[in-house]
Amino acid sequence: MLFLSKYAVVFFVIGALIYWFTRAHANRRMITQALLSAMIGFTMSWILGKLFYRDRPFVSHEVFQLVHHEANASFPSNHALGAFVIAMTIWLFRRRDGWIWLVLASGIAIARVWTGVHYPTDVLAGALLGVLIAVVVHRVFTRISLAKSLMELGIYHYEQVESKVWRKPGYRNRL
Repeated sequence: MLFLSKYAVVFFVIGALIYWFTRAHANRRMITQALLSAMIGFTMSWILGKLFYRDRPFVSHEVFQLVHHEANASFPSNHALGAFVIAMTIWLFRRRDGWIWLVLASGIAIARVWTGVHYPTDVLAGALLGVLIAVVVHRVFTRISLAKSLMELGIYHYEQVESKVWRKPGYRNRL
């Protein structure tokens, strides 16, 4: 549980990088949506934390704290939000892969409660917010042509720069 609570989020970062650098266009759309969803989610979480400030369990109660954490706002859980926003975005693009990521995200949420740094409602709010934002962002990019075009344009320009810096395997063989 300690590992899940503190370090499992690293798997999400590594996973996103692997999906991105496979250079498959669908993966790039998926990761672009996940990053945008995460930015929106963390902004909303910050606002909610200011509006509905709640001390962490170890501040208000006698809790055996398994993980050291600052005594800052507990609601909603940013770990749960970040894990679920990425997991849900992956699930929306790749159902089979997505289930694995959703299970890992659930493990992170449970671990945050188990280690005494969040209340169950903190991780539930973070998870629900993450899922909701991922679904809304995905629908915007699949149903609004302007949003989809802007995302495609951004990916296209990134790939133009990338092609000058990092050539595809086998490039020299074609010269």
